[in-house]
Amino acid sequence: MMPASQDFSPFFVTAGAARLRAARFDADQPRALCLLLNGQTEFIEKYFEVIDELRGRGFSVVTFDWRGQGGSGRLLPDARKAHIEDFTAYDQDLDAVIQGLVLSAGLPRIALAHSMGGNILLRRLHDVPGEFAAAVFCAPMLGINYRGTPGWVAEGIARAFNRKGPCRDFVWGMAVRDQLTLPFAQQIVTSDPLRYARNQALLKAHPELRLNGPTWSWLAAAIRSIARTRSPGYAEAIATRSLLFGAGHDRVCLTPAIAAFAARMPDARFVEIADAEHEILMERDALRARFWSRFDDFLQKSAPTVSR
Repeated sequence: MMPASQDFSPFFVTAGAARLRAARFDADQPRALCLLLNGQTEFIEKYFEVIDELRGRGFSVVTFDWRGQGGSGRLLPDARKAHIEDFTAYDQDLDAVIQGLVLSAGLPRIALAHSMGGNILLRRLHDVPGEFAAAVFCAPMLGINYRGTPGWVAEGIARAFNRKGPCRDFVWGMAVRDQLTLPFAQQIVTSDPLRYARNQALLKAHPELRLNGPTWSWLAAAIRSIARTRSPGYAEAIATRSLLFGAGHDRVCLTPAIAAFAARMPDARFVEIADAEHEILMERDALRARFWSRFDDFLQKSAPTVSR
């Protein structure tokens, strides 16, 4: 089996007016299919290592770039901006990939989602139950860490910027936060300088994949989606067997919100990786080993028993 970096043959899927870059990576004698969902600003190539680790565990992988990022069609003339008007557009992306690439695979199904991808996956599990045997979430976006600014202040500012319609301006500070030049010491997503350098090298080789960060419209849409998922009865209605990881040093999302959400779900476990930053799957080997150990324990029985 060739490594994902050599076995990468992207193609495009249509979701409404959006053109999504997708890829499939087959395992030898797969026991299940894993739908891998990345987070905001991310892209398929960043997950080659994870894809190979999944395939080594017997999972074929389907993955894609959300509209407006990675190799998918961008939504604004300034391609550095992560922009959306409402997360229902991301729901449309996910539906197109599930309908076109996942359900037709003829394999039991699981999902692995990071950050924003986790928020969108929870929306899907709530609205369309029974599609996946199990779901694993890495630092799902169930609360935003505003790093010292009270949440009500940040949310009020986002509402104000969008009072006349979806605002396409960068959130303060994002215009100069270029992933191509951002030093390791100034980033807040991993404690592993080697994997950070690897991912930055991918962007330097393919600068068209990069995003700086969100617009005020994206932020307002994220706040609304978080409010929806945290509403009374929402978590309680998600019956899919789930494992939710939180990062102990997360400076992007709120780990306590993840733990609280998992506690409300009917069949979920919460695990905190105490020393990890937000991108658990891009962390140091010792921290990633903790993740994969719990992942393996969780899925050793569920994935092979899913009805097709």
